[in-house]
Amino acid sequence: MKKILALILLLSIVFNFTFVRPVFAGDAAKGAKLFDANCAACHAGGKNLVNPTKTLAKADLDKYGMNSLEAIVTQVTKGKAAMPAFQGKLNAEQIEDVATYVLETSEKGWK
Repeated sequence: MKKILALILLLSIVFNFTFVRPVFAGDAAKGAKLFDANCAACHAGGKNLVNPTKTLAKADLDKYGMNSLEAIVTQVTKGKAAMPAFQGKLNAEQIEDVATYVLETSEKGWK
């Protein structure tokens, strides 16, 4: 009986980690509004007006190692090259919301 329960528990765990979509920490709906107000001037529709080869499309995020919440949060917080740092303008929760929005939208495809 214990072996059967252990097997059921194991299968449940494997199923949950195998077939569940990744959960993003922030609120994408709030992130969309923040993105429109702070990021869309350069990144409208997932594009990049400053450096057109580095868009917010999933393929480019993967290519440049920006395909995780942590990487995008760091980029938005600290800035890099022509991108300004948003630390001080947006709080940590807002930055996480924007990063969540970017990841979710890149998965769906920018429109």
